[in-house]
Amino acid sequence: MSIPPAEIEHELTQLSQLHARMLDGMSQAIVGQRSVLEELLVTVFAGGHNLLEGVPGLAKTLMINTLAQLLSLNFKRIQFTPDLMPSDIVGTNVIEEDHTTGKRVTVFVPGPIFTNVVLADEINRTPPKTQAALLQAMQEHEVTAGGKTYKLSEPFFVLATQNPIDQEGTYPLPEAQKDRFLLNTYIKYPTVDEEELIVERTTANTTAVLKPVCDQATVLKAQKLVRSLPVSKHVTRYAVDLVRATRPNEPGVPDFVPEQVSWGAGPRASQALILCAKCLAALNGRVNVSCDDVRYLALPVLRHRISCSFAAEAEGVSTDDIIRRLLEAVPERTK
Repeated sequence: MSIPPAEIEHELTQLSQLHARMLDGMSQAIVGQRSVLEELLVTVFAGGHNLLEGVPGLAKTLMINTLAQLLSLNFKRIQFTPDLMPSDIVGTNVIEEDHTTGKRVTVFVPGPIFTNVVLADEINRTPPKTQAALLQAMQEHEVTAGGKTYKLSEPFFVLATQNPIDQEGTYPLPEAQKDRFLLNTYIKYPTVDEEELIVERTTANTTAVLKPVCDQATVLKAQKLVRSLPVSKHVTRYAVDLVRATRPNEPGVPDFVPEQVSWGAGPRASQALILCAKCLAALNGRVNVSCDDVRYLALPVLRHRISCSFAAEAEGVSTDDIIRRLLEAVPERTK
């Protein structure tokens, strides 16, 4: 059921105020990284999942923990290791004795996936069999064990981290599984001033006291509001044109694409661009979604959905470089 237009403006104002309180709360524990925090909030209020990449020590885990506290949602952390099994994530059936009848019965013991916010820490350190245990939960928000299907509580997010510099003992995520993540967020080094402040904060006795600014019902209501926003036809066309321009076999793509791209993004990328653009507009209190919103989110939406060719890798060209060139080459359509 859609939200009546008369209520949208009022609810957008409330969401914009919540957005400001969330950023303020996260800044009490996190120094800088404004764009990363924005992308995390877009992930939450768009109802998706996020793959955060960054070198060690950039507060990836702290960001997710802080976010869960401010949202007042159930939070569980899974440390991915080479010996982690699928049952360690989804749960398993155990045999127990019924003390009233003396009979043995099978009881399902839920795993840590049964929560609202799952931190999949260093997800690329576990084999594909265990990585795949997340797929059903991420797509259908349910898990199957022992022939029975169990629904997960809403909202549900998988916020995964991985270290891009590690090669030994890692299992890179398959491209199809990366596509399940709404955004792929890169975390960069802090500036000099930010790093000084980080050192000052973390080497003193003071600790940030975080108070929840949101709850489960508010998150679900905000997700519904985001999807209710209208999008102009030319914005949708721009998002679709941008995604289709990543496909090397598509007619009319820029000349550099067939040379530098092995395969491009699928329709899920077009959906993600529009949904995230809606969310960005809503978080800023705007009912109008623009092509600028699409451009702002193009990097985190597309970077994990494009594969560079061997020639591009040999020249040191990254997916981010390709996306930036596409943003310059793909025009907005007026009709």
